[in-house]
Amino acid sequence: MRQVPMEPLIVTLLTISLHGAAAVTHSMKNFYTASTGFPNFPEFVVVGLVDEVVINYYDSNTKRAEPKQDWMSNITDDDPQYWERQTGIFMGQQPYFKVNLEVAKQRFNQTGDVHILQWMVGCEWDDETEEVKGYNQYGYDGEDFISFDLETETCVAAKQQAVITKHKWDNDKAFIVRRKHYLTQECPEYLKKYVNYGRSVLLRTELPSVSLLQKTPSSPVSCHATGFYPDRATLFWRKDGEELHEDVDLGEILPNHDGTFQMSVDLKLSSVPPEDWTRYDCVFQLSGVKDDLVTRLDKAVIRTNREKEKPTDMTVPIIAAVVVLALVLIAVIGVVIYKKKNAKRPPSPVNNAEVLEELNPGS
Repeated sequence: MRQVPMEPLIVTLLTISLHGAAAVTHSMKNFYTASTGFPNFPEFVVVGLVDEVVINYYDSNTKRAEPKQDWMSNITDDDPQYWERQTGIFMGQQPYFKVNLEVAKQRFNQTGDVHILQWMVGCEWDDETEEVKGYNQYGYDGEDFISFDLETETCVAAKQQAVITKHKWDNDKAFIVRRKHYLTQECPEYLKKYVNYGRSVLLRTELPSVSLLQKTPSSPVSCHATGFYPDRATLFWRKDGEELHEDVDLGEILPNHDGTFQMSVDLKLSSVPPEDWTRYDCVFQLSGVKDDLVTRLDKAVIRTNREKEKPTDMTVPIIAAVVVLALVLIAVIGVVIYKKKNAKRPPSPVNNAEVLEELNPGS
């Protein structure tokens, strides 16, 4: 039987670069995670994020939904029963996930050991065009299992074991109507509400510190930007004012523990004669900020103490805020579930228990 790899939980999300643009694409997503085989850890966890900021948390041990941002506490001013209602919803969904996890194990002819079932559901909203996109995906033991395609209103089975579920959901018209309504109506409405509550945090801009790092004289020079917000940013090397596309290696945007982000781009020096160094610079661009941050390639400013400053050493799981909430839990049950580049960003607390359908067609 294949064991679940003990790797950090990494969810590859859509990165939008809108240099100099006022329009912003906001995202909301919930991650529902059911697990088995982890002693002393919650069997069911729900984490909600808006624009990559963790806004709420629930697990089967505390049996309580709670805010993880001060501004989320203000929601009770308009809806006094909000957190009690969310707690009831998550508690009601917990047994469904437990059943579905057992069904998945049966489908794959597995028994015991460590297994994880995760549901990622959410939406994106463009505050200028009002365009909305919804996403609904299930993963099992680190791989895609089944997803709902909003455009075709059909399910896509990523595994042969998911075909039974696909046929069941595709033939359930009421299920499709409910899912479509949530993704296109309820989710965007919640997203807009949360963005409004957290506008002082979510709509802020913070510029990064930019450093040039190098391990050895023959190693690539890494231009590393850290501490910026939001994550709609671009980082690139250029020569004589022209962006380079060869001999460069762009890393992913990753979160810092304080809610800001970091990224890096490497420049291979093998093709750069020493006399041409002054022709190269690194450029950082942040959405909504007019001026670029430009760092010239200069041997005098390159930092070589990579033991502390190497970007990869500072990398944290994509759901960094979850580390604050459940560091050990995520470290133990984390698996690469949505590792595709086209895995879009999804939503908010789902307040309709009917959204969750059991995978077992006989139930």
